[in-house]
Amino acid sequence: MEATAKLEAESIIRNLPDDTSYEDIHYHLYVAEKIGNSLKKLDMGQGVSNEEAKKSLAKWISN
Repeated sequence: MEATAKLEAESIIRNLPDDTSYEDIHYHLYVAEKIGNSLKKLDMGQGVSNEEAKKSLAKWISN
């Protein structure tokens, strides 16, 4: 069963230090959402191969 967004957010927040700022909480939730969305796209076959990513990155870095 896939965890709900609320449960995932609770887990992320629970594992952060007690002195975490709202900005840091927001950042961690944002990153978790982006990773989750990317994993879903990969599961649907919408990703790129490592070779394609390396070529794209090499072009981007060389400019």
